[in-house]
Amino acid sequence: MTHELNWSVTAENFHQEGTCSACNHEIHLKCSGLNGVLQSVTAVMRIAVTADTRIFMNGYQTWTWCKEQKPEEKTRGVNRIPQFLLKKYSFDRYGDYHFTEYPYRDGFHQGVSWCYFRNGDQYFLIASTDEEGGYTQFFYDADSGNLSIRRDCEGVEADGSYPLLDLYLAEGKEAEVFDGWIKAARIHPLSAKKLYGYSSWYNRYQNISEQSIQNDLNGCRKIFERGDLFQIDDGWEPAVGDWLIPDAGKFPAGMKAQADAIHASGFQAGLWLAPFAAEEKSELVQKHPDWILKHEGKPWKCGGNWSSFYGLDLDHPGVQNYLKEVFHRVFDEWGFDLVKLDFLYAAAPFGSRTESRAGRMIRVMKFLRELCGSHPILGCGVPVMPAFGLTEYCRTSCDVSLNFDDVLYMRGFHRERNSTKHAIETNLARRQLNGRVFGSDPDVFFLRKDNCRLSEAQKNQLATLDALTGTVFLTSDDPGSYTEEMRQKYREYRHLTEAKTESVSLDHGISITYLLDGNRHVFHC
Repeated sequence: MTHELNWSVTAENFHQEGTCSACNHEIHLKCSGLNGVLQSVTAVMRIAVTADTRIFMNGYQTWTWCKEQKPEEKTRGVNRIPQFLLKKYSFDRYGDYHFTEYPYRDGFHQGVSWCYFRNGDQYFLIASTDEEGGYTQFFYDADSGNLSIRRDCEGVEADGSYPLLDLYLAEGKEAEVFDGWIKAARIHPLSAKKLYGYSSWYNRYQNISEQSIQNDLNGCRKIFERGDLFQIDDGWEPAVGDWLIPDAGKFPAGMKAQADAIHASGFQAGLWLAPFAAEEKSELVQKHPDWILKHEGKPWKCGGNWSSFYGLDLDHPGVQNYLKEVFHRVFDEWGFDLVKLDFLYAAAPFGSRTESRAGRMIRVMKFLRELCGSHPILGCGVPVMPAFGLTEYCRTSCDVSLNFDDVLYMRGFHRERNSTKHAIETNLARRQLNGRVFGSDPDVFFLRKDNCRLSEAQKNQLATLDALTGTVFLTSDDPGSYTEEMRQKYREYRHLTEAKTESVSLDHGISITYLLDGNRHVFHC
């Protein structure tokens, strides 16, 4: 089927419009004679839907809740959060809310980089093949049937020509259209073997110390295998942004001692960092205010975590040299094997006259790839497509919560909030990424009974779906507290990660058909 787009581009003293259609599933639209600062790039195409059509629009970053929706549903922004809360906690800085309009009305769907329209097992995929020129944004109005496609490039200066749109369009079965997209985009995933193990975050959170880490390390020896991951998450640093010396009160022996102990137990040593985030109370912010990313002359606050935090300016030589020193210390002096790099969106909340917002984010990811060399990266809190092919592993959802959908008062806030329910929905909707662009991290599962308010059915659902849809399979439990029944349950879930998924249906609940040990099984919930 031929899909026709009506497009237009507007810049200073320049306007041009036309019509184009896909050739061999691809559209690469450039405009010659284009000079000046870009104002808008837009294309429109008609897509008819029925009541049975399901629409998926990818969310801006890994934490952004996104799922298949019915045509009459909507994509929610932060429009209804009271302004004083929005200002105090910077809820609009976690996603694309500060540069994208959300009408918040029924039948309006918004997404970034790719989207699809599904009828039964037939998909119509519209996806970006190159985001360097700007994020590809999708806006679908079910009432009119119009899909508006925009390049997020306002303010970038064109010099003769500009990549207006780079798209892949295909209709067919799930594997066919997604395989075709990744081939067209020339994305080559890094090698990412299955990753099992432990993260300290979702039990102790920042309340970690040498004693608690050693306690959990002792427990992990009872159930994990050699080569599994033991990851020290947030809380080891004195303040976010101050990475060169650990918190002496919590880790007096230093981080090399922790990595050595992890290695002595037969595990890979992992460490959490947020390399482009610096909280207000950090020594880095106090000593180097010129390193902070600024917008219109003012420091750009990226969120309300910790004591609130700012992004660092990648283009400042001091920041570049500092991060080179940080990663040298983490890998070469302390001896960690893998890093979980978090809150990465903070490095590229906007672009410049010479670079789009997405182009800057891609440059950030390439810089981190260079710093880490052959050491695996687990990306998190990052706009999704800029991580393709640049991280071995990447989160594909928000953080899970200790009760199923977080506390009641949080449910009206931004789509990047913690929620086990949202994590499950988003991981399922992004399941096609696993193995194609990186190894997906669906976040942790729980078996423990203490400090966790999920029901046994919810814990089973989470662990089963993590095993079937991801490459990373971590828990934050202390396995030393497991009963024999829980240890057996862990072994069963771990074995389930070896299954080959045949099909996923979301039309009537969640139904996954998979092969394991030569037998076909169906998981339904």
